[in-house]
Amino acid sequence: MQQFTFCTMTLGCKVNQYETNAIEGLLREHGHTLMALGDGCDVCILNTCAVTEESVKKSQKAIKRMKKFEPNALIAVCGCYTELDTETAAKLGADIVSGTEDRQGFAMEIVELLQVKQGDGSSASLQRSRGTVPLLHAFEELSPGGNENRTRALLKIQDGCNNFCTYCIVPYARGRSRSLSIERITEYTKKLVEQGYKEIVIAGIEISSWGKDIVKQGDGSSASLQRSKGTVPLLHAAIQAISVAAPNARLRLGSLDPSIMTDELCSELSEIPNLCSHFHLSIQSGCNEVLQRMGRKYTAKQVRNSIELIRNYFTDCGITADIIVGFPGETETEFEQTLEFIKNAKLSEMHIFSYSKRPGTKAAEIPNQVDKAIRKERAKVAKKLAKEMSINFKEAQIGKITEVLFEQEKGGYSIGHSGNYLEIRVSEKVERNTMHNVKITAIKSESLHGKIVE
Repeated sequence: MQQFTFCTMTLGCKVNQYETNAIEGLLREHGHTLMALGDGCDVCILNTCAVTEESVKKSQKAIKRMKKFEPNALIAVCGCYTELDTETAAKLGADIVSGTEDRQGFAMEIVELLQVKQGDGSSASLQRSRGTVPLLHAFEELSPGGNENRTRALLKIQDGCNNFCTYCIVPYARGRSRSLSIERITEYTKKLVEQGYKEIVIAGIEISSWGKDIVKQGDGSSASLQRSKGTVPLLHAAIQAISVAAPNARLRLGSLDPSIMTDELCSELSEIPNLCSHFHLSIQSGCNEVLQRMGRKYTAKQVRNSIELIRNYFTDCGITADIIVGFPGETETEFEQTLEFIKNAKLSEMHIFSYSKRPGTKAAEIPNQVDKAIRKERAKVAKKLAKEMSINFKEAQIGKITEVLFEQEKGGYSIGHSGNYLEIRVSEKVERNTMHNVKITAIKSESLHGKIVE
């Protein structure tokens, strides 16, 4: 078959981005060329998201946008949204509709359908007949398909989720939690090192659960996960393996369940020399009653304790978090409790979301749904408070020296991120994908500025 050109678009989480990169890698290995949307591509590939109602709308709009900008291209769509609503995606114009499994098969379907179109001009669809994704299935091993335009690489070590929080559709789209083996983790990490990446982001749908399925299955690899300190989550073994395989690369953790941040785990993690001093916690609310309705398995006090533990072990660390406001049944008093939590937490950044009703989840059936206008107003108030908190954290960095991985040049500045995940700008011209010590000198328009001090 003759080679073709393709473009990709990714919505949603880091796991989606990893999987898109893997698809790109599969196609490029066979000689096909990655281009930009609108450049006359033969194929447009969209990886969709369904975590919120807005995500679904964005996924639908993205299909239409691809049809508009590339009217002659084959449109291939996969991801959480299409796993849950194959029919609508097809009606919007997708030629190939896949879900959250078998990315390699998805890539081959693209090749096959293009052969049909190039051979006889047929526009026949190879849309898959999809049902609900099985809750129990194997981890799909996808070798990291590095993006040459990035300095930070993603490494997906876990997929799926067993938590079934009342607001979340993801377990129904992704299935049960499952883990990449230590052996594959080591192999893929070494591959990323060979590609020259200086930072590896450890990604998954719920990485806090990594390894539990491996131990339960009792396969050969589980022996390496039997630890003397039974209170330390298995995730530590995966992080340690990555550190050993990539001793000169920074390691950054993906989203964590705050309940796993125990004294024992924080102590173990503090011994990993190349682990970034940045932790993203999936907190969701600062009110116990709301957390209970969400199906979260911790209290606001436990979250505060976890934050304190992290700070005890990691000097000047960045702690970021997700918060949902306007959850069904949330009263003004309960919202005030979350605001008070935000004030006291003093995190480096918070991502504030207005609750989005997802059909098929338990939360959609909870009585006393909060009016959309109230949800919007509460999000506005919480975002303002979170912004003040973020600026305070940045101002506290002035005068300090930190290591920065430089990623791009923009507006006359070289821009990169510190270990505690702050964007820092310097006026000097710095080579991309290099690390330098920077003294932070000022904050301008919410951006940190500094100068190289090596």
